[in-house]
Amino acid sequence: MWKRNSLTISSKIVNPYLPLFRSIPKSHHYGLLGRSTFTSTESISATDPVNRVPYIGGPRASVFGMPSLAGLVNHYSRCYWELSKARLSMLVVATSGTGYILGSGSSVDYLGLCFTCAGTMMVAASANSLNQVFEVKNDALMNRTRHRPLPSGRITIPHAVAWASSMGLAGTALLACKANMLAAVLGASNLVLYAFIYTPLKQIHPVNTWVGAIVGAIPPLLGFAAASGQVSLNGMLLPAALYFWQIPHFMALAYLCRQDYADGGFKMFSLADANGRRTALVSLRNCLYLLPLGYLAYDFGITSGWFCAESTILALAISSTATSFLLNRNTKSARRMFHASLLYLPVFMGGLLVHRLSSDAEQSLPLQNSDPLFDISSTSESGIVLTEEAAIPQKNTKQPRPPLAYASVAPFPFLPAPSYISS
Repeated sequence: MWKRNSLTISSKIVNPYLPLFRSIPKSHHYGLLGRSTFTSTESISATDPVNRVPYIGGPRASVFGMPSLAGLVNHYSRCYWELSKARLSMLVVATSGTGYILGSGSSVDYLGLCFTCAGTMMVAASANSLNQVFEVKNDALMNRTRHRPLPSGRITIPHAVAWASSMGLAGTALLACKANMLAAVLGASNLVLYAFIYTPLKQIHPVNTWVGAIVGAIPPLLGFAAASGQVSLNGMLLPAALYFWQIPHFMALAYLCRQDYADGGFKMFSLADANGRRTALVSLRNCLYLLPLGYLAYDFGITSGWFCAESTILALAISSTATSFLLNRNTKSARRMFHASLLYLPVFMGGLLVHRLSSDAEQSLPLQNSDPLFDISSTSESGIVLTEEAAIPQKNTKQPRPPLAYASVAPFPFLPAPSYISS
């Protein structure tokens, strides 16, 4: 009897925080002191979808029961990483950086590129975090999202909102100070469009996929504006590619995860398409829209002619997978189209960077016979000396392009038609 009492007293002295840990109910796991070793799922409330997932990977406790500093840093770093959807945000940064290089001309300001990428990363992290805040109950009902920080209770909603707000403000301020106001406005607008329009629209109407495509098309335009200070026709090429590419990419994902989206209460286009025919047709149509982009890049003087062939081959490749999905509407063909979309984007952006032409390359070339005097006299076969006006070279103009580009643009009236100068 005495020994048991002494052990109880000594345990309270050694671990004074033990009653605090025991007072936490098993069905709730929010907060810093939530249990990290909870394994029983029978005590989880079935009526509250947020608390249906066991708590996984909390901060490690020290010898005296309080979380250690290293455990806290590791815990919240992982939570912030998952809240920000870091891999998706890095893809957004890659498109923004590519747009910055395309808008830089012959010389790239690498410090400005780093600031633009950092600001884009912060804004994207904020948008993705707010997306998870608004969809916490939906994520708890889906297999692939129920272990995220908010549904699993590894972090509180106010904490996530504070993280998202600080990242959004810091990223917008960084773009405004180190890039320009146009880039900052585009970043803030994209944040609002994604978090406050696209996110709630996912539970209302299938048009959310097309709104999400607009969200994905803005970051390369942001990068181009950060480098050039304007939005021009050349800067619209990569955003157009991102917009058209996202439709088959999302359609394939939505088809593969139809049951998950149905459980989460999302109104996806594939859920209203029982046999998948309309989903496949939409995917194929947008893949075909990618075909003229290589010709437009060549016609606008953005890239060399090699990019035309590479872009066409890429568009035909992803179109073939969409055609296969249309003919055989099953998970295997949908997964093949999804993998093709993952391959298309980095190869397309890499081709743009490898084959790009600087905007002032032609201006840097020396002009021949630029002296108005008769330094060089040219004669025709009949021996007649050319006049002074003929000896002076004409203004350096763009060379005409092959008329084949007209055929590629004709089915796409919403794309800008190429302009040709007759020789």
